[in-house]
Amino acid sequence: MGNPFEEKIAQLLSGECSELVVEKDDFFAFREVWLAHPERKKITGEAHLGGKVIYRRQEDDVEN
Repeated sequence: MGNPFEEKIAQLLSGECSELVVEKDDFFAFREVWLAHPERKKITGEAHLGGKVIYRRQEDDVEN
């Protein structure tokens, strides 16, 4: 795996971890993997000051 966020997103979706914190400097590396992931709609992000975003897996599979 070239991008470390591939494994981190897999862990988040499997329930191995409850949240994924992405700092401002890492956002574009995360985004590249997230956009290509087939289950990206199951992940929601909460933005914080300073560019930090906390991503969590949605508990319910509500289609938007």
